[in-house]
Amino acid sequence: INMLVDNDICISSALEDYLESIYEISKQKTSVRITDIALALKISKPSVNRAVNTLKKQGLVSHEPYGDIILTEKGFELGEAVYRHTMIKKFLVNVLHIPEDDAEKEACQIEHNISQNTVEKMKSFMEN
Repeated sequence: INMLVDNDICISSALEDYLESIYEISKQKTSVRITDIALALKISKPSVNRAVNTLKKQGLVSHEPYGDIILTEKGFELGEAVYRHTMIKKFLVNVLHIPEDDAEKEACQIEHNISQNTVEKMKSFMEN
């Protein structure tokens, strides 16, 4: 399992997916709800609820039952890092046809030295 470690936080790749989804949805909408994440990831609301509760315990989101899910400062930073990493890796694999293992290593190195603007342009390029 891929783990992203940031000071005192270590989360599974599954939780990274939830965090990334919350980050992406929050960029497009004013509020993020359990339903939004369930639709984006194509999974059940109870599964999303469990994951959100885990992220809440780790101080990455704030969420009241049936309310909006809000990234904490730490959650936003980690969500952005996961998003950047994912977009760079997808670009390397899908556009440049770099083998997955190599792309993973390269993405780790690139993500610290690339602007958010460039990451968005890579995403836009892949969508067109």
